[in-house]
Amino acid sequence: MKIVIADDHAVVRTGFAMILNFQEDMEVVATAADGIEAYNMVATHRPDILLMDLSMPPGESGLIATKKINEVFPETKILILTMYDDEEYLFHVLKNGASGYILKNSPDEVLINAIRMVYQGGTYIHPKMATSLVREFVSHNQTIDENDPFQLLTTREIEILPLVAKGYGNKEIAEKLFISVKTVEANKAKIMEKLNLKTRPELVEYALKKKLLEF
Repeated sequence: MKIVIADDHAVVRTGFAMILNFQEDMEVVATAADGIEAYNMVATHRPDILLMDLSMPPGESGLIATKKINEVFPETKILILTMYDDEEYLFHVLKNGASGYILKNSPDEVLINAIRMVYQGGTYIHPKMATSLVREFVSHNQTIDENDPFQLLTTREIEILPLVAKGYGNKEIAEKLFISVKTVEANKAKIMEKLNLKTRPELVEYALKKKLLEF
């Protein structure tokens, strides 16, 4: 199977490539340092599997890239690689088209088995997160908890929120995401409304709490 690895740390890309290339049924055909480069590598190589880091600052995050790649190249299975065993991230990556979610500190054999499982059409979820996924499935048709408005955010809003929290201006955000300033302003207003926030310090506090500054 052909594999692309996307991670912002070169040593991580190299390490995973060595592990996977050692397998008789796997070949790493390309690597990428952020979401945009991951998209381009998938477009070029059409891999069977994309191993995608969720957090790749300062480039496009794995969460945003996952949605874009899944929409255009659905034949490429995406396995999210992350340090965070957070059920909110799990929910969003699966909703955006990922086929699995594995923690970076997992043993090599777990990663290899997860890739094979996803390649065969399955979904791999780290055992620690399985309970959260079942709970989310059971409550899917219930009203979203008003005390947890994070799930109300769109993919674009999740992309913009950490950039606002980091202090980027509207023009800078627009340039980074290749969108208009008006789009940034509109999404910022929606973020503040959905999260019931009034000031930027409140937004920064929320972003820190949700670990969104890692994006």
